[in-house]
Amino acid sequence: MQAPVSEVVEGHDHRGAVTLSADVVVVGSGAGGMVAATILAESGLDVLVLEEGRNVPAAIHGKLRQSQSLRHLWREGGMTLAVGVGATPGVNVTMGTGVGGSSLVTGGVCLRVPEAILAPWSRALGLSELTPEGMDPYYREVEEAVHVEQVPVEMQSRSTELFGIGAAKLGHPIRPIGRNTKGCNGCGRCNFGCPEQAKMSVDLAYLPRLLAAGGRVWSDCLVERVIHRNGRATGVRGRLRNGPGRTRGSRVTVHARVVIVACGGIHSPVLLSASGLASVGGQVGRNMTLHPGFRVFATFDEPVRGWRGALQSAYTDAFEHEHVTLMSLFIPGSVIAATMPGAGPALMRRAKELPHIAMFGAMVHDEGPGTVWRNPFAREPVVTYRMSPSDRRAMYRGIRLVGETFLAAGAKQLYLPVLGIDGPFDADGFRRFELEKVPPRRIECSSQHPLGSIQMGAVASASGVDPDGRLWDTDNVFLCDGSVIPTSLGVNPQLTIMAMATRIAQKLRERFRRIAA
Repeated sequence: MQAPVSEVVEGHDHRGAVTLSADVVVVGSGAGGMVAATILAESGLDVLVLEEGRNVPAAIHGKLRQSQSLRHLWREGGMTLAVGVGATPGVNVTMGTGVGGSSLVTGGVCLRVPEAILAPWSRALGLSELTPEGMDPYYREVEEAVHVEQVPVEMQSRSTELFGIGAAKLGHPIRPIGRNTKGCNGCGRCNFGCPEQAKMSVDLAYLPRLLAAGGRVWSDCLVERVIHRNGRATGVRGRLRNGPGRTRGSRVTVHARVVIVACGGIHSPVLLSASGLASVGGQVGRNMTLHPGFRVFATFDEPVRGWRGALQSAYTDAFEHEHVTLMSLFIPGSVIAATMPGAGPALMRRAKELPHIAMFGAMVHDEGPGTVWRNPFAREPVVTYRMSPSDRRAMYRGIRLVGETFLAAGAKQLYLPVLGIDGPFDADGFRRFELEKVPPRRIECSSQHPLGSIQMGAVASASGVDPDGRLWDTDNVFLCDGSVIPTSLGVNPQLTIMAMATRIAQKLRERFRRIAA
């Protein structure tokens, strides 16, 4: 056991080659990796976590401007694109990069997988333990660790209240959402750093436990290969980001008895591919789902000031049978103003409407699939995504539902997520507008939920990892992130990723001596 350390080692400050050893090396410090690392360290194992991104403590992140948060803690400044194939929009996929991973830049939503979605995992996919009863203890452990609580109604923004009024009139009332918060005062900055450190992301909920148990974390460390031979991994190899401008610099080698890959749904397949792993079944990098999301702005005569209140506080799954979830959100006003249609004076005029704007979103429980392709010329992979016909129907349906709900609440105008349309719609214009005939490529679409690119399954030919998260063709490599989720969830995945990581880590802990022998 290494001597405990009380802080993260920042690789950009280190000079010279590094060689380290551990019982377990974890590549990635997000919702999956940090949880698994903590559980294994608390069992007495020597655990080392390697994170590509920076170490930005929550107290510092909470003081950053939105532009600074995007530059330092969002991968590619929040500009990653999944290229639409066929009749499919391009999807802006946002991910975090830093100690804490994407948990740093989420809205904090924590929802369990609906039983109707979870049940087929055990019946159709042969994952017999992944039932509501089987997953319950792992969910409960995470919910306690990150302090999941319902957003109180009084913390709903006026934007959400107005949508709720319209939803009640139309018969699909909203309900409070669960989030990993403690002491939240509803400042609406969750995605860009909480000034009060009230969002219990893994850097706050798990990192202190990991360090107290003797676990080690190195930031600014880009892992490029899993080292393996004869069906067993012996460690990982990469570079510190201590070169000029945080480019790749000194070499890093870690010798470990078990390797956990937790780079996320887009980057875990890249690492495995670069390492020459996961050839069995050819499923790694395929089958990715994204939960494509769409937002609608509405203007009201009354002042809304939607930034006053929780960023996300309520939702409705009344349309899950149509593969649509409606979710509240109100991102910081400066970000909304920058995304209003128009340019120059026209944009400035519309930005002045900000105090009167409400906002709500729709998310598709998608079939996809998407594919992650290793890019031989650059660090970032090429991601392609193809919507199924039912996904496209759900996309248009979700936008219609949000628009009609705001109109029922008394909205005067709607701004739709359709590229190339300069002005807003009044009620008559919205209902006349042939939205369903708009080419999908003109729909503005985003996602924070890349899932399933190394999905768990009972058969090697149809999945990337076995039911315990182990890579099919390597005895001691495990996956602990959103890539193993078997199907699209229809709800925000953070809680399920953490629960699945808890399950995988606990099973590994019980069998570590045999697996690592």
